Amino acid sequence: MIVMGGIIGAGIFINPYVVAQRVHTAGLILSVWIAGGVVAILGAFIYAELASRMPEVGGQYAYLREAFHPVVGFLYGWALLLVIEAGGMAAVTVTFARYFLELTGWQTDERTVVIVTLSALTLINCLGVKFGSLVQSALMVLKIVAIATLITAGMFHVEHNSFSPLWEARPSLDLLTAVGAAMVPVLFAFGGWQTANFVASEIKEPAKNLSRALVIGVAGVIVLYVGVNFVCVGTLGPQGLAATTVPATAVMRLAVGDSGARVVALGIAVSTLGFLGQSILTAPRVYFAMARDGLFFQNVARVTEGTHVPVVAIVLQSVWTLVVALSGRYDQILNYVVSMDFLFFGLTGASLFVLRKRAGAGLAQGYRVPWHPFTTVLFILVCWLVVGNTIYRYPRNTLVGYSILLLGLPAYAFWNSRRSRGKF
Repeated sequence: MIVMGGIIGAGIFINPYVVAQRVHTAGLILSVWIAGGVVAILGAFIYAELASRMPEVGGQYAYLREAFHPVVGFLYGWALLLVIEAGGMAAVTVTFARYFLELTGWQTDERTVVIVTLSALTLINCLGVKFGSLVQSALMVLKIVAIATLITAGMFHVEHNSFSPLWEARPSLDLLTAVGAAMVPVLFAFGGWQTANFVASEIKEPAKNLSRALVIGVAGVIVLYVGVNFVCVGTLGPQGLAATTVPATAVMRLAVGDSGARVVALGIAVSTLGFLGQSILTAPRVYFAMARDGLFFQNVARVTEGTHVPVVAIVLQSVWTLVVALSGRYDQILNYVVSMDFLFFGLTGASLFVLRKRAGAGLAQGYRVPWHPFTTVLFILVCWLVVGNTIYRYPRNTLVGYSILLLGLPAYAFWNSRRSRGKF
């Protein structure tokens, strides 16, 4: 549930139309989503082996720290706090607030809903990882029900002629670049599987259970995502899908009538709430690990006596997310979230080569990436192609993002100096 909750947000209800605007036949639309699922499962394979090798708190932070240098792990945690997690959570919190007000009709300020939502989820996760995971599981079940309802309702209205023509008549360079552009929102929608590794040390038998959860969870999301896109294409047709910015609402309105729009609004609200709960549960473990290593504020490494929860780290994440959400600048941050996220995905994939070389023939009984090194190299190349494409398409926003990342170098030097003097 944590793996799937980290992936499924509001994107699957909205992003299908973006893909349909960039590739224009049913075969290509579905193929792009399947290709995105393949990239996600390749990433899950890599993170599953890393979880088997190093079931440590902080996940990706720990892999980068051990494989390369503590500064690489620190820069990842720095970017995660200031940009990647804060930007994503801020946008999702505002999305939830808007759909919540639409559903309830309450005459309440949007900012009030944002504050109350983040505060409530923060409190839930401060009460313990078991309680937080139970809430996360309940929200994830509701997400699956909402998506299954969309797929089931849409299946009764699929038109066979919506899939004709299935492919573009002629392959061309323009078609190749269009497919590349369509992959960006797809890969963004599939991102998030890596966050389950943040809580590796709090999972029973993580070497076995987390590696299984990653592969099974990502496979489950692939089934749901392809199912949603099948009914979107089948009911609306490629042109109709490209013409609407609310494809899930359009499908449900066609299948159920105007009440379908409220069903979709409820589904999006639950989905965004579940994503937020998962983010608050997992990401603060990275800052806790940084502080425990002496590379962040000492208080962030403190845990509560009864529940062993890093309360300060959780509150820090939520407060900074609230600042970004209320500032109204989260939309700009999201433009370079993808670039930084996939930069570190690629580096984490590369870390597997380093860790395998150090271990030699170790981990013979643990999880191993299928068809390594070919699948691992493919994943790394795709990640860095996404980074290059984002830099090319959004140079100004990417420059701002990487400037924030580079500011982490003097911050690392400061905390590393304090650690060397024993002042942490």
